Amino acid sequence: MTTHDPLTLVFGALADPTRRAILSRLAQGPASVGELAAPHAMSLAGVSKHIKVLETAGLISRRKDAQFYYCRLTADPLKDLQGWLDAYRRFWDDNLDQFEAYLADLQKGDPDSKQ
Repeated sequence: MTTHDPLTLVFGALADPTRRAILSRLAQGPASVGELAAPHAMSLAGVSKHIKVLETAGLISRRKDAQFYYCRLTADPLKDLQGWLDAYRRFWDDNLDQFEAYLADLQKGDPDSKQ
């Protein structure tokens, strides 16, 4: 089943450590496919498949210059991901704040705290 949901595509692209490494490299600036392939023990065709997944997710763009393809990070989908994660961050922050208050009450020996 193929999905076109942007968030699903981004999560799928980020699920692989090679693709995350490629994104980390591109955060430093554009790079050729050969430069992106260099630190990985795989063929150019293998790296190209990873690049295609990142491109489909909208995380990178490619352009051809003479005989080489250059990739550039496109961070907009990461903003959408950040928005999704922020809702869960608020949830965890609220729960951790409540837990912290509960532990503080226990340490004080507060008789009103539930045990």
